[in-house]
Amino acid sequence: MVVGDVAVSRRHRARADRIGFSWADILGPIGIGTVVAVVCLWVMDQGLASVYTTWDRTVDSAGLLTGLLASDLMILQVVLLARIPLVERAWGHDLLARKHKTLGYWSFYLMVAHFVLFAIGRIRRQPSAPFTALYHVFITDPWMLFATIGTLLLIMVVITSIRIARRRLRYESWHLLHLYSYLGIAFSFPHTIGDGADFHQEWARVFWWTLYIFAFAVTLVYRLLLPAWRSYYHRLEVAFVRQESAGIVSVTLRGHRLDRLNAKSGQFFIWRFLDGPGWSRGHPYALSAAPQGDQLRITIKPESADTARTVYLKPGTRALIEGPYGGLTARRRGGRMVLIAAGIGITPLRALVEDTSYAPGEATLIYRYSRPEHAVFAEELRRLAADRGVALHFLAGPRRQPGSWLPYGSWQGDDSEVLRQLAPDIAHSDVYLCGPPAWLHSVEDSARRAGVRRERVHMEEFSW
Repeated sequence: MVVGDVAVSRRHRARADRIGFSWADILGPIGIGTVVAVVCLWVMDQGLASVYTTWDRTVDSAGLLTGLLASDLMILQVVLLARIPLVERAWGHDLLARKHKTLGYWSFYLMVAHFVLFAIGRIRRQPSAPFTALYHVFITDPWMLFATIGTLLLIMVVITSIRIARRRLRYESWHLLHLYSYLGIAFSFPHTIGDGADFHQEWARVFWWTLYIFAFAVTLVYRLLLPAWRSYYHRLEVAFVRQESAGIVSVTLRGHRLDRLNAKSGQFFIWRFLDGPGWSRGHPYALSAAPQGDQLRITIKPESADTARTVYLKPGTRALIEGPYGGLTARRRGGRMVLIAAGIGITPLRALVEDTSYAPGEATLIYRYSRPEHAVFAEELRRLAADRGVALHFLAGPRRQPGSWLPYGSWQGDDSEVLRQLAPDIAHSDVYLCGPPAWLHSVEDSARRAGVRRERVHMEEFSW
């Protein structure tokens, strides 16, 4: 899920609250099945038997297995974030993004092991000329130059995805660099086909071609063609821009048959505004009001020169969209609901308060911000609270201490005790959380200590 300009979904703890079975539930077993199939292909190609022969064959066999597994995991991570609508709705973009990241790191580790093992094997065959051996295995052997370039591109993507590196990059720069992973996989593909041992048998070729073609097809359809069609069909354009608070604006857009987007409060889109240079860089913004049949609203906190242009958007500016994505939607088990937000994290929760089904007195909204001028939707929230019988708490001020989610000097006692004071029935409530990572995990910990079961905590963090 994404909030404002710098939000990115990382995890979603409420997968256990899905009742019933859908076809998307078989995706996990299918993914595991492809890994098992790869190992079986390696065994049937005498991979396991080679391990118990000479040292050189052991190294080569292990290098082959790590390469095959790396290829399989790269395909799986592409499929996970191919934006397949049924999969997104069943599992949520946040969980898929987290699994995508995990598979990405493991495929990278296996790919590095693959290259190292083959380098060791080639050097052992040419011990008198190790640099010549490496030059041949990484440059002059068939398609190996492409594979080497692809590996370097993937290394760049992994390095820039590490948290400490991401903090130094703008979202736009990181997103552009991340797209090079597709190019890296494409550069590695010819080597896999031309030199891969498991492409020699007919049934093995069918298996690998099926995986690659499926990954390519779903990526093409759902990452390119479907967004292009939706942008063309719905014809979204800026209706007006409104200043919400210092440095924060809301953009209301109108379009054709927006009800067919099937968007829900709490979800987000990737937006591109056709307002001049830089339009091609997409930005994730959450819906900040319940979606209507003819209009959508997003609220933006510009964090860079690129996104600051949204303040100057003119009515009539066309917008291209990808989405809707995200899993922070109303999935209640009954009873009360408690919503807790920090800063611009109020964006999706404000939309949830507006159109979720609950009776007067069943909802509590806690809004935390550092200074009064940073409060977004303050008047809207007061009106919603009055109209729908929501218990509304504004918590203003700097955090009182590291590890606490409360502002300084506002409440006494343990964080979980304060949470029980603000929401007495929180232990029997569905709890929705959205905010920056450290603050968010502090709230989650307080909620769990206040008696909230894990499956009733629905959370999204933004930091990008």
